[in-house]
Amino acid sequence: MPATPQHHPAWSPAGAAADSGPDGTDLQLYQEKFRRRLPHALDDLRGPTQGVVEAPATVVWSGLRAFELGNERQLMSLYRTVLAEGMREDLCALLNRDILLRWWPTLRILVSTTVCGVWEERFPQLRALADVPPAQPPARRRRHHRGPAAA
Repeated sequence: MPATPQHHPAWSPAGAAADSGPDGTDLQLYQEKFRRRLPHALDDLRGPTQGVVEAPATVVWSGLRAFELGNERQLMSLYRTVLAEGMREDLCALLNRDILLRWWPTLRILVSTTVCGVWEERFPQLRALADVPPAQPPARRRRHHRGPAAA
């Protein structure tokens, strides 16, 4: 037995792929983690289509937790986080089928290759969108300083 404790890599796509053996066991376990969370069908994704969505702390544990679905950047942030961190119940409650399909060409490049692969493997509708170019990122709104001189 080694004198120093064995370090297990953090569960991340890079860590799982780099430390998997010849048979890819670690990567397979990582993929299975996401497969178990998948909804049974895309129609199970009945999340809101407008307004503000408050994500639970079990999904978003730091930073912004309320997302305005009318703001494309916030929508992408919510969906990316839920796809990566949400359990099946979270996916079904927070994601919407039509929004997911509309934005999948962009989302697929924002999530890990493992998450993308698992979703496209299970849902041919998403795989069919793999060659559609992603949407241009929305322009950032510049905040104009309105100090005393602007008054």
